[in-house]
Amino acid sequence: MMGVKNGGTRKRVAPAWGRFTWPVLLTTVLLCVAAIVAAGMFPGLFPVPKPAPSIPAWQKVPDRLAGANSVLPLDAQAPVPVPAQVAKLLDATLKPDGAGSISGVVLDASTGQTLFDREANANRIPASNMKLLTAVAALKALGPETRFSTRVLSSADPSTVVLTGGGDVLLGSGASEPTAILGRAGLASLAADTAAALAAAGVAGPVTVQVDDSLFTGAPLNPGWSLEDVAAGETTPLFSLALNSGRYSPGVVTGPRPQDSAVTTAQAFAEQLAAAGVTVSPGVERGKGLPAKVLATAESATVSEQVDLMLESSDNFLAEALGRMTALASGQPGTYDAATSAVRQRLGELGIATDSMLLADVSGLALENQVSAQQFAEVVRAITSGPDPALRTALDGFPVAGLTGTLDNRYVDSGTSEGAGLVRAKTGTLNTVIALSGYVVDADGRLLVFSFIGNGLDPGAAGNKVAMDRSASVLAACGCKG
Repeated sequence: MMGVKNGGTRKRVAPAWGRFTWPVLLTTVLLCVAAIVAAGMFPGLFPVPKPAPSIPAWQKVPDRLAGANSVLPLDAQAPVPVPAQVAKLLDATLKPDGAGSISGVVLDASTGQTLFDREANANRIPASNMKLLTAVAALKALGPETRFSTRVLSSADPSTVVLTGGGDVLLGSGASEPTAILGRAGLASLAADTAAALAAAGVAGPVTVQVDDSLFTGAPLNPGWSLEDVAAGETTPLFSLALNSGRYSPGVVTGPRPQDSAVTTAQAFAEQLAAAGVTVSPGVERGKGLPAKVLATAESATVSEQVDLMLESSDNFLAEALGRMTALASGQPGTYDAATSAVRQRLGELGIATDSMLLADVSGLALENQVSAQQFAEVVRAITSGPDPALRTALDGFPVAGLTGTLDNRYVDSGTSEGAGLVRAKTGTLNTVIALSGYVVDADGRLLVFSFIGNGLDPGAAGNKVAMDRSASVLAACGCKG
């Protein structure tokens, strides 16, 4: 019983519903019934909010980055987009901002079916999309788990040590960092091991430091490169060992670079050797050690890790080093010409036609490179869903739209943001060239690979990158099953 105090006694209070009369209750019930009947007869009068459509997991922007050693499992029964629908979308977005033209192709990754073709077989200057070719060639020739050794050898004179390059251009100046890619092998650790070996051999010093960079031969600077690009720090002469991918500091990625990375590295090693307590003679010279007398060794990051770094950061110097190592693994000399020849050879082994290709380097700086969008799409398809599992290790290197690498500051406006976190693609940029090749899972769960290449473009026209980003974004949002 409900009540309130009143002068020490309780006064009975009727429940609130009891204050309604039966006519009022009857009228209320009849009105409710009428509303239900009316809603059934005339649903438009009382619209019922529809539940928000569920978003497939692959279409959600990730809250964290995960490894991408596979883009499977996907639904094998997911519908293949209708080519006419894809063409309708891309014809509206894939337009140059001013002069020039953009070729492109979209393939269904599973079947290889062409879903969009705009001059797909036309040769184009690809810029840094060239690194995709280098990536698959390196992985195929060298193997994803291979490491490069930087060694310190003794010479005929026991007081002379020879820092010998083995293809690792990602050396660090400090201690070796086992979990790093850049700096996995460190000069401080190499020097400490060398100092211990010298002490064990009874070498008191002073010690002369030499450097052996003979693994790579031929011209250290590719004649196909613009000297302006070299001066701007896009790359530098190539040697078989280098600190920080041929830079003075790992944190400074623009501006002047060492012109002789082998000597620069040897000088840094001599400083670390002195810091380890060894008396070191001034100056560094070139020489050769005795292969049987190894004083110390430092191992690089794996080839797959180096490939990922090359793709994500679009590192020209690292790309050329991997190209030379690919040539050596293919039984050819460590020269620029041999690198392009080896890349062509390995692509042919994957069944990718190379007769029409013109390759002047393996990093993409040379304007003489000529490759088609079709060939790039086939390379991406080989990585994502081809029969060679070694190539799958390159997936982590593809920049993620709006999140990582050379795509970290793109896909941020309203026209492209729906591709953020979904599009994974290698970029390419030169003065009049923009390229984008990669893969995406569409709204129906179908894996698509694509390549867009613009040539003859107006330098600096912002709309060209937007056009490519928007085109990749509409593929991500595509439910183009007809």
